[in-house]
Amino acid sequence: MKRAVSISIGSSKRNKAVEVTLLGEQISIERIGTDGDMEAAALKYKELDGTVDAFGVGGADLGALVDGKFFPFHSVQPMVRYVKKTPLVDGGGLKNTLENKAPAFLDAKLSDYIKERGRKVFVTLGVDRWGLSKSFTEAGYEIVFGDLMFALGIPIAIKSLNGLRTLAKLMIPIVTRFPFEWLYPTGEKQDVRTPKYEKYYQWATVIAGDCHYVKKHMPDNMQGKIIVTNTTTPEDVELFRKCGVKYLVTTTPVLDGRSFGTNMMEAALVAISGKNRPLTWDEYSELLGKLGFEPQLQELN
Repeated sequence: MKRAVSISIGSSKRNKAVEVTLLGEQISIERIGTDGDMEAAALKYKELDGTVDAFGVGGADLGALVDGKFFPFHSVQPMVRYVKKTPLVDGGGLKNTLENKAPAFLDAKLSDYIKERGRKVFVTLGVDRWGLSKSFTEAGYEIVFGDLMFALGIPIAIKSLNGLRTLAKLMIPIVTRFPFEWLYPTGEKQDVRTPKYEKYYQWATVIAGDCHYVKKHMPDNMQGKIIVTNTTTPEDVELFRKCGVKYLVTTTPVLDGRSFGTNMMEAALVAISGKNRPLTWDEYSELLGKLGFEPQLQELN
């Protein structure tokens, strides 16, 4: 049996392991959290290197891909320094293949609902989801990016992909040298929700992005909203339901009540491919086509 493991600096409360069959291949998919401890994650990578078929980097990105250019997060690189044998992925391949399907999926499933409320999307962190951001723009959505708000705490909205591109070119070379925990909630911080920037949540019909960012400043009143995200636990789904979210779209499949992160699902695809290396975007697209993976829709209210 193949084995794919996501080692995450996120909360260990979100740990999960399932066994599934993909393309006739049985595979164990497991997420292991280290509660914000990068060194503990590094040692877990060292312990498992060469004994599993693929690693996912959870709770962090190896870098940011903007318009085809890769910028490494320097504070994350030491965490994977012991990985010598097992292929290592961080979800970037699926963010730029599987997630691109979300706007078309919304049009196929919820076009009347969206037309009634307006084609308006609030993307919490566009640089982290460049493929998703680009596809919403191409689908004709009015768009607000929360990159300055969510990553740096600066209450300024970015209202175009070109604006995001300009910001990225200016800021990415700098912020990729910051400690990663300055930019993204890790460990117990993932369970903290501080409502802010409510006018953008209320303006939008669709709120899209990483689940932790979506929750980070989400207001109590999300009546009628559509959330497009992944890595949802049953507790996340219940929070969205309680706050009034109408529809939840997860860009990765729900397995045993849980939608895993793009890094975990990407590691699973690498494992079943048998190629012992990260795949190209075309190879991911081909496998996704064979598997029939597409976003999944849940009506919560």
